[in-house]
Amino acid sequence: MTSRLLRCLDVLLAFSGLLFGAPLFLLLWLLGKACIGAPLFRQVRVGWRQQPFVLVKFRTMRPGTASVASHLADPAAIPSWGRFLRRTKLDELPQLWNVLKGEMSLVGPRPCLFSQETLIAERAARGVFNVRPGITGLAQTRGIDMSTPELLAQTDASMLASLGLAAYFRYIFLTIAGKGAGDSVRARDDGDKNSPPPSGSP
Repeated sequence: MTSRLLRCLDVLLAFSGLLFGAPLFLLLWLLGKACIGAPLFRQVRVGWRQQPFVLVKFRTMRPGTASVASHLADPAAIPSWGRFLRRTKLDELPQLWNVLKGEMSLVGPRPCLFSQETLIAERAARGVFNVRPGITGLAQTRGIDMSTPELLAQTDASMLASLGLAAYFRYIFLTIAGKGAGDSVRARDDGDKNSPPPSGSP
């Protein structure tokens, strides 16, 4: 699929999602305000050509939680509302704004933090940063997250090498249908029970 066609589809679908999903966005914002206090979360991520951009999503962790990758976060920092958003992937909806702005695509490699140096190196070696990061893709539908950086980079590169119109819509459909687990949070083992929670994450 050409980059121009991909961008046209992204703009059309993102605009439609923001327009027709406005009532849902408002409802989730109000519920997030009531349950967590700060419904939106913003974080600098690695974008197209390794340029920084500010990703926006619905907050799933308590305000003040340490800004780390999800698999390194303390599960105790995620209230029941946050677990619901992650399980349903509704926390990702505000990224439609990032798509509309041209910072992301609907389908592409999930944007990582600048602190995830191993993943950045693996992706750079495979040319993954030559495209816009995405909300979903092959790795997300297979449950592969950032805790396995080499596997994730390999999966991203494989997806980009074969990304056509049918695959583009397939990844979107599978995500809406609930395929994949989203960004995982490590299970809290017995050794963590007596440890204080981290100073806080999204």
